[in-house]
Parts: sequence; structure tokens; C-alpha cells
Amino acid sequence: MAGKLVIGNWKMNTRADSAQTLLQALLADETSNRDWVGVAAPAVYLAGLAERLRGQPLRLCAQDVSAFDQDGAFTGETSAAMLADIGCGYTLVGHSERRQYFGESNAALLRKMRNAIAAGLVPVLCVGETLEEREAGRQLEVIRDQLALLSEIDHGEYVVAYEPVWAIGTGKVATLAQIAEIHGAIKKWCLQNVKASDNIRVLYGGSVKAENAEAILATENVDGALVGGASLDAGSFRAICQAAGKLI
Repeated sequence: MAGKLVIGNWKMNTRADSAQTLLQALLADETSNRDWVGVAAPAVYLAGLAERLRGQPLRLCAQDVSAFDQDGAFTGETSAAMLADIGCGYTLVGHSERRQYFGESNAALLRKMRNAIAAGLVPVLCVGETLEEREAGRQLEVIRDQLALLSEIDHGEYVVAYEPVWAIGTGKVATLAQIAEIHGAIKKWCLQNVKASDNIRVLYGGSVKAENAEAILATENVDGALVGGASLDAGSFRAICQAAGKLI
């Protein structure tokens, strides 16, 4: 799959006005208003942003999706069909913060992946190890366990995002050698265990900034970036998109 993919994860940030202002700044610049760029906004603002994005290349991404595949008495849930209905193209699945704070299991994440694919969304499965797991030399074991659910999916497009938990929001960044090693291991595992794995893109996330984006994106087996805090600043996010654009 040619080209890079850059997704900005706004997490639980912005308000209605600031979300629209941030989106407008991205739409106004062809550097970021591209079909390989997406923004993962809080669920409450997705519909309003979707209206603004009609006819624009920039893609809308949800931060999560329900494990339930049918409408019904699931108060507080947002289904894949609902997200697709308002214009989302992608959804994050299994972000480390979802695993940490909400105890999401592989079984639940598999249902979310399947629901997203069935609704026409591209799920982005997030994987990554904690600092303790890396210091114990268990990073590959942990990531393979998190990837295992992909062997249960036999069709559809999806993306993997590697985010070392110890580098999310900490200012710490994995070395380029560490990034290349893990991305290579993910692709090797997928080739051996997943159908149609030659089309799987692997993004890097974890304190990606304007200053380090070009080096990270040029690293072997890195197919894009999942950007956290830097995506909340239009100038910084545009610079990351510009770095990705140079490599397409």
C-alpha cells in the first residue's frame, strides 16, 4: 500500500468552537488537507466536524467503536454503523489508554475490529509495550499477544499502530533503531499469521513532533504516524504532514 498515513488523535481535548477552528486551519492548507491525513476527534464533536468535511480530502476518524454490532439497549455506546453513517473513514481500536483505563481485552477488540470492517471503516489497531515490559525484554512477546486477534480476521482493510506506552505523552521517543526493529517484527508476524498482510500499514505513535517526524517517517517499515499532543496545534500537525508528504 503506497504512501504514508498520518492521523491526529485529539484524545479528550478541544471544545466545539476550538475543534472547528483547528479543523478549519487544517482544511485551509493543502499540506494537511489530504486524503492520507485524518483527525480522530472526541465522539461528541464528530458529527459537526463531518459536516465541515463534506467534499474535502481530509478524513475523519473515531477514537473508539462499540463491540456491539446491532442497535439496541447499549446506553452510551456508538456503533460502527453510526460512525460510518456520519462520514467517519477510520476508527482507533485498542489504544493503550483504552486498555489501561477500561480493561479492553483481545476478545472485545476483535469484535470492534470486525464491526468496523463490516461497516466500511478502516480500524487502526494500537499495540505497544509498557516501560516495565520493555525493561524485562518482553516487548516482542507483548506485541505479538496484542496482534494475535488479527489472525481471526480474514478480510477487509485495517492498519496497525505501534505506540510504546512509555513514549506516549512523556516526551520520550523510541530510537529509530527500536522503531525499525518493532515495525519489522510486526510486519514479519503479520506475513506469517495474517491473510492479505502484504497490505497492512504500520504507523508509529509516541511523542511524534514536527522536529522528529521526518526522521521517524523515513525509518524502514514505518508507514505513517499516529500523532497525539502535536495534533492539537495546527502548525505542528501541518509540519508532520509536510514531512510525510515528502516521502510519498
